[in-house]
This record gives sequence, C-alpha cells and structure tokens, in this order.
Amino acid sequence: MGLGGCPSCPSPGPAPADQPAAADQPAAFGVIKVSEAEFPALNGQGVSYAVLQFPSGSLNPPHRHPELAELLFILTSSLEVRFIDANNVLRSQTLEAGDVSVFPKGVIHYQYNYGQDSAFAISAFGNADVRTVRSPGSMSSTNIRDDNIAKSFKIDGRG
Repeated sequence: MGLGGCPSCPSPGPAPADQPAAADQPAAFGVIKVSEAEFPALNGQGVSYAVLQFPSGSLNPPHRHPELAELLFILTSSLEVRFIDANNVLRSQTLEAGDVSVFPKGVIHYQYNYGQDSAFAISAFGNADVRTVRSPGSMSSTNIRDDNIAKSFKIDGRG
C-alpha cells in the first residue's frame, strides 16, 4: 500500500540488493504524485498534491503549471526557490522547514537543495489534474545559473 492508502502510489523502501546503495548513485530529485491519474477517487474533488524529495544537490527543474497556482510547504531542511516574474526577472528565496511559498498560475519556477541534508516538501494544487510543462525556451534571458540549467535538461554529463 502506498502513501496515504493509495494502492497505485509507490512506497519508499530500501534499495533492492542487486542495486547500488543510494550513496553510490547521483542525487536525483524525486516526486510522488497524488492526482486523479494515481488516485481516481480525486475525480471531481478539485485537489491534488505531490511529495517532493530533494537529496543534497538535487533540482526540481524549471517548469510551470499553465492552469494552476502551486502552494509549496517545506517539511524538512531548506530549499532555494526561484521564479521568473512578469518582468522576466529571476527572484530567489531560501525557505526553511515550516515555510510556505506560492507560485502563481503559469509562472516558471524551480527549487534546488544546496544543503548537505535531504529536504522534503509538499506541493498542493487546486485541481485533481495537474499539468506540468518544462520551460527551456523561456530561460535564455534570465539569470538562472548555468549549472542549474545543465542539470534541468540533463546536459551536465550525468545523463
């Protein structure tokens, strides 16, 4: 049984014996979605969420939600959150456990874990069907760091 009783949601657990330990693998952002696709009981309920897992050095790539705002709640550790405002200016803030941020509908945003510890967050949405669009074409005239862009589009040599 998965997260919150969701039978189709994966349950976190130890790495299988034939797989390398997490310390041997590159840090990768992970997400467990609870939307209508994963949990059909949400049909017509107007709500969904995602549990976001950020190992040290991991990135939730720049993206936007064309139809929805996103409410981000930091559960543990800290994250640097960034978004591109209406004037094409990159805004940044470091959020700690217990902090909340909102990303307005259609705004390009991303999060990065610069800390040594893993960070966890929850994203909430006012719709059971969330559409996420990665946004490479909108970033050429911003101040997003090159290493963040490289990680986002897997051109940092790590596949």
